[in-house]
Amino acid sequence: MISPILCRSPRVTIVGAGKVGSTLAQRIAEKNLADVVLLDIVDGMPQGLALDLMEARGIELHHRQIIGTNDYADTADSEIVVITAGIPRKPGMSRDDLLKINAKIVVEAAKSAIAHSPNAIFIVVTNPLDVMTYLAWEATGLPGHRVMGMAGVLDSARFETFIALELGVLPADVKAMVLGSHGDLMVPLSRYATVNGIPITELLDSATIDRLVERTRNGGAEIVELMQTGGAFFAPASAASVMVESILLNQSRLLPVATYLQGEYGLDDVVIGVPCRLGCGGIEKILELHLTDGEREALQISAQAVRDNINRAQEILAM
Repeated sequence: MISPILCRSPRVTIVGAGKVGSTLAQRIAEKNLADVVLLDIVDGMPQGLALDLMEARGIELHHRQIIGTNDYADTADSEIVVITAGIPRKPGMSRDDLLKINAKIVVEAAKSAIAHSPNAIFIVVTNPLDVMTYLAWEATGLPGHRVMGMAGVLDSARFETFIALELGVLPADVKAMVLGSHGDLMVPLSRYATVNGIPITELLDSATIDRLVERTRNGGAEIVELMQTGGAFFAPASAASVMVESILLNQSRLLPVATYLQGEYGLDDVVIGVPCRLGCGGIEKILELHLTDGEREALQISAQAVRDNINRAQEILAM
């Protein structure tokens, strides 16, 4: 008698079963990327969401298992851990206003998850994202290439969307890159933005480009102000799922990712968004683009703001 070969599917844990976390679970399952463990501190909520998603499997024609839990033991041996837990922004709040509460949430989540999945790659979505990614890196003790933040993919997608809307073209034909922090000091690189290879500087005047850059910087706040009861979650979940896909399928996609820098771009001991190649080991390579003096200065200012908030967060956690 031949013994059956038991093969374990890859597992992605999502910490935080709010709108971003639950939508990300749906994205990952429906793309058939991995089994999903959806964890939250609210008893019953992740279990209910998981059951709802499981009941959709036959309709969506995927076979992934989705587990809802309040226990980190159920997340054991995850290939990827995505942290979305924390309070969302409300109208009038900046991402930095969330610092005090979310710092403690993210550190606790990172420590609990790494205890059960020591070989995992961590993706942080919680705001203020660059600071939270740094704290997760610090809390897990992992090398920098295994801890990253999502924001650059989202900010670049917003920039691409606004360019496409302005020109009346297909968003898929627009490619753009946004560096820096996930906030008002992000650095959209209009020089590198193209429509089917044509630089947008050939298609739009400088005043229009400046307007689109400013709208990108305030893209999250615009949604918060419109919704009044919360922030974006569809696009953030899609952005995170692209990163998960590139890692699990070893696609080596070049994506703007918040990562720990050690001298790149003249920056050290800070997490900030830069172009990275993502594969099965996490961040395979950090690409250093040639920046103008103005772009480099803007990136330095953005990094200093992140560094200041890291120091504030560390002081809060030390109390």
